[in-house]
Amino acid sequence: MTRTPMIDETACIGCNACVEVCPEVFVLNESLGWAMVMFPDGAPEEQIQAAMDICPVHCITWVE
Repeated sequence: MTRTPMIDETACIGCNACVEVCPEVFVLNESLGWAMVMFPDGAPEEQIQAAMDICPVHCITWVE
């Protein structure tokens, strides 16, 4: 079963940390002010998890 990262856009503060760790998956939508998952399969799960772990507001989760 594959997992997909998801961002809670209401909690995201647009700090860009996830993009810095994993730009293959996450992008910052500057006009909206939060990060988005653009390519959910763009990086290994370990790298996506590192981006989740560095998020200061813990708004990125896995969905099955």
